[in-house]
Amino acid sequence: MWNFPEKISFEISKPIDAVVKWLLVNWDGFFDGISTFVLGVFNIVESALGIVPWWLMLIGLFYAGFKLYNVKTAILLTGMLFTIGLFGLWELMIYTLVIVIIAVLVSVIIGLPMGILMAKSEVVKRIMMPVLDAMQTMPSFVYLLPAVMFFGLGKVPAVIATTTYAVPPLIRLTYLGISSVDKEVIEAGKSFGSTTKQMLLKIEFPQALSSIMTGINQTTMMAMAMVVIASMIGAEGIGAQVLISIRRMEVGKGFQAGLAIVFLAIILDRVLQGAANRLKEAE
Repeated sequence: MWNFPEKISFEISKPIDAVVKWLLVNWDGFFDGISTFVLGVFNIVESALGIVPWWLMLIGLFYAGFKLYNVKTAILLTGMLFTIGLFGLWELMIYTLVIVIIAVLVSVIIGLPMGILMAKSEVVKRIMMPVLDAMQTMPSFVYLLPAVMFFGLGKVPAVIATTTYAVPPLIRLTYLGISSVDKEVIEAGKSFGSTTKQMLLKIEFPQALSSIMTGINQTTMMAMAMVVIASMIGAEGIGAQVLISIRRMEVGKGFQAGLAIVFLAIILDRVLQGAANRLKEAE
């Protein structure tokens, strides 16, 4: 009596499945092209990081930590990266880092123009706001389903799912940064005869840069979180070690891999946050 009546129930799963099947049949070449492109970019970035000696990477991180913070922070961050190597997870860390780097780069390519467009168009803003709200509240596992359906298993769907999950914060913070630029500064730019392009590149974008950097930082952290989950669809890396440890009930190896992920996330967060703080100080 108190249950919802079945006669008026409606499942949206069937039309969604129909659309997915239609896309798989009619857009197969399109998805194959994306897969080939992403795989090529992945191999290039992985090769580029792979030829960098481990000790040079440590030196580079120490220098960045010293310039952005101080000697103590530089030693701490370098020690974390060195510890990942001691755990025997250096190559897997590189694999994980490649997915994060590509996901963040694609997020920047998508997120910056979309955030700027939202700030410039009220119509785009009204459309995108509920979309972003839905994307940021959607369970992360849901992003794995379309990635697997369209791109199979492996590194390509991992990159696609990670990018889709990570891009909303950058779009939102880019919009907030551009829309929060002081109106008096904008009026001053207009009074000097600045074009729309000049206003964006020389006034609005520099003023919003700290907010955009914060968005990139949040996007990177979201990507790190998703990389672990992406191991469920065949992505290798440190996340796969966590998944294998869970399946085999190897607590020690799972804790070690989890600690490596935490260290890598802290390193990326501190470096990006330090860069964002420097930009704020330069304003």
